[in-house]
Amino acid sequence: MSALPERILAVDGVTVDFAGFKALDGFSLTLDAGELRVVIGPNGAGKSTLCDTIIGRVRATSGRVIFRDEDVTHLPEHAIVRRGICRKFQAPGVLPTLSVHDNLAIAARRDRRWWKSLSFATPAAEREAIDSILEEVGLTARRDVLAGLLAHGEKQWLEIGMVVATQADLLLLDEPTAGMGPAETSHTANLIKRLTGRHAIIVIDHDMSFVEQLAAKVTVMHQGKFLKQGSVAEIRADAQVAEVYLGRTKE
Repeated sequence: MSALPERILAVDGVTVDFAGFKALDGFSLTLDAGELRVVIGPNGAGKSTLCDTIIGRVRATSGRVIFRDEDVTHLPEHAIVRRGICRKFQAPGVLPTLSVHDNLAIAARRDRRWWKSLSFATPAAEREAIDSILEEVGLTARRDVLAGLLAHGEKQWLEIGMVVATQADLLLLDEPTAGMGPAETSHTANLIKRLTGRHAIIVIDHDMSFVEQLAAKVTVMHQGKFLKQGSVAEIRADAQVAEVYLGRTKE
């Protein structure tokens, strides 16, 4: 008998109430270790609030967030990050005056005591990890370029690399293809699929061509609530999803 997959995350009936507006309304989601999940929904569905709540940037009014069997609902953000969750925001958050390599070196640093950050010496194991990530994201030839001079898609890939460099078990990627063309989007989809298994990944996006390329289970949100879940084909064929997500009833 094969072992059951390890559950890494459970969002259990979470509500986030902003002075009467429920950005999340009793929302639940579970994720297994190494699983890739795509979360979609119309603007205002609560997708980014979900990420904010998982990582502790926003506090749940009720419900729980369980990470590796630990209730992290009320932990500060830095404590949740240390437990192995890292988030990439929609706008790239790279350090523009540092090189691609040095951005990754900061993200990869295991010893985060403040006085250690004053040293630019990178341990051998971290150097090897950085080289591997540069190759993975396709930026080896750009390693010495200042991050601020990268093209938009390259900045997005660098930040994905920075998230990977933290060695987090769960990666939250908020619209990682925002502003990308078709070729860059395909590159990003292939990158995320290669990372799946080594990390559990939640991708927030609305580009259905990108979602199709990921070929992962899709969770649909609407008005802060769970609406539907299934394969891309099942979601595309669902009349209720078509009505709320596409603004029309499927013909």
